[in-house]
Amino acid sequence: MKIALILVGKTTGKHMEALINDYVERVGHYVGLEIKVIPELKNVRNVPVGQQKEKEAELIMQQLKAGDEIVLLDERGREFRSVEFADMLSHSFAQSAARRLVFIVGGPYGFSPRLYERGKSMMSLSRMTFSHQMIRLLFVEQLYRALTIIHGESYHHEG
Repeated sequence: MKIALILVGKTTGKHMEALINDYVERVGHYVGLEIKVIPELKNVRNVPVGQQKEKEAELIMQQLKAGDEIVLLDERGREFRSVEFADMLSHSFAQSAARRLVFIVGGPYGFSPRLYERGKSMMSLSRMTFSHQMIRLLFVEQLYRALTIIHGESYHHEG
C-alpha cells in the first residue's frame, strides 16, 4: 500500500519546506509517499465560501483513484495518540483492499459535503487551530513517528 497526501496550496517559506522535505524523505524509507499539491484558487475574494469549497473538491477529486481509502484531516475528526495512529496505519496496511491510503488537507474553509461523503474517516491532529503550513509538517512528522513505531524503532518514547 502507498500513502498519498493531497494538499490545497503550496508550502511557503524555505525553512518550513526544508523541515517537511526532511520528514518526507524519512517516510520514504518505509513506504511510498506521494504528495500532490492542489493550487490555491485565485481571485476568490467575492466568491461564496461554498463555491470555493466545491471548486477545491473538484480539483481534489481529480487526484483520487477508484478504491482509495480517504482520510480527511479535519478539526472535527478523531484525535489519535501517536501509538494509536500507528495502530490505525498498521490495520489499514493489513486489512484494506485499497492500494492507496490518501490523507487530504483542505483549503482554508475545510471540505465540501461531497468530500465528506467520499472520505472513509476524519482525523484531527489537535483541537487547536494551526496554519496549513504547520499541519503539513505535523502530519509528516507523525507519519514518520507512526512508521518507526510499527517497525519497533527507537524514535518514539512512551513513558
